[in-house]
Amino acid sequence: MNDELQKPINTGKIRELLDINDGARIRTWLSICSRCGLCAESCFFYLANDKNPQLSPAYKVKATLGELYRRKGNVDREFLEKSYQIIWGECTTCKRCSLYCPFGIDIATMISTMRSICHSQGIVPEGLTRTSDNYRDTGNQMGMSTEDFIDTCSWMAEETADEMSGLEIPVDKAGARLMYTVNAREPMYYPQDIAMAAKIFTVAEEDWTMPSTGWDCTNLAMFAGNRALAGQVVKNMYDKAIELGVQQIAITECGHAYRSAQFEGPYMAGYRDGKPPVPIIHSVKLFYEYLRDGRIKIDPNKMLTEPVTFQDPCNVSRNGGLWEEAREMIKYLVKDFRDMSPNRDYNHCCGGGGGFIPMGAEFKKRRMTSGKIKADQIRQTGAKIVIAPCHNCFDQIRDLDKEYNLGIKVLSFKEIITESMIIPDKFKPAEVDEKE
Repeated sequence: MNDELQKPINTGKIRELLDINDGARIRTWLSICSRCGLCAESCFFYLANDKNPQLSPAYKVKATLGELYRRKGNVDREFLEKSYQIIWGECTTCKRCSLYCPFGIDIATMISTMRSICHSQGIVPEGLTRTSDNYRDTGNQMGMSTEDFIDTCSWMAEETADEMSGLEIPVDKAGARLMYTVNAREPMYYPQDIAMAAKIFTVAEEDWTMPSTGWDCTNLAMFAGNRALAGQVVKNMYDKAIELGVQQIAITECGHAYRSAQFEGPYMAGYRDGKPPVPIIHSVKLFYEYLRDGRIKIDPNKMLTEPVTFQDPCNVSRNGGLWEEAREMIKYLVKDFRDMSPNRDYNHCCGGGGGFIPMGAEFKKRRMTSGKIKADQIRQTGAKIVIAPCHNCFDQIRDLDKEYNLGIKVLSFKEIITESMIIPDKFKPAEVDEKE
């Protein structure tokens, strides 16, 4: 925990933040909760931990933000450190509980408010503090320099040009239709993800570019409770898109990046109408449109034949509305699809979102325990492959595979499409004469 060397609690700052957030919404939510328990049965933390009543979403809010309002901000470090364990260790802000609340109370928003208050006192998971420092210093969560990012794009273009004629990874191309943004873990650890996207864009004959700055579409500052930095992170992306004059910003297969760029980012970046200055499209929708419109064609002999299920990322499906586009795309790629139950917007969180994975070892045991609900869902389908169009879901489900011996493989849509799409002759590399 980052507690800034045990600085005294600034109750004046806490009261200031409580006053800022003391609007009709939160007052109403805190007052109308009837303790009916429906939110408890919706929460995977509660279900995976023997239905402990203290893991009910209603209890989590009552014990943290509700108590903070009741005490009018007059709390000590012990209270905030106890709250820290609840708001980061027992909630991923997945918003599933709101679907079941008869009053539509948004628990996730109140948990996020409490995170902001803890952040104001330096009480934040160390893993999220590190990513915030990286965002501040370099504009991306991994601390990657602009030079290294551009070099990685060039390297992937050179490597992949041997596989596909005409493939390029343009950087800062003015006036392109699409500006493609990525999770910083891709250029740092999974550069082949950028190469796969380039293959898809090449075959689809897309007019696209990568930006040299503002390319990291993730926003872990949002989960750290650092609203000012979160606004700057998303503004970096918006500003670069405006500078380049692109028509759309495309988001890689990442869940919270889409939630940030499309829904919460505009407010955090100061756009009072709540709309991003450049239209946003997630890869799930973009790739589906390529398949639907025939810009990408799949070889039927390369469709997946093993049983496949699909992980609905909270911020792509429930909070992003793209669950049907994902399933329509799956029809092009998979012969034996088996949906989880429940699914779509009612699917359970994998347990890796809300900042949980970058929060690191301190929280891993809880992450694995609470992930049992997702592991059980996957096992019940009998699937051997899980499609996960979100980096956090991808890594969490791979960890759950090891923890619960699921015997599965986790794939992204990019991987499946690049392995199964038909390469038009004009993009096939020229054959090399073996005698030469």
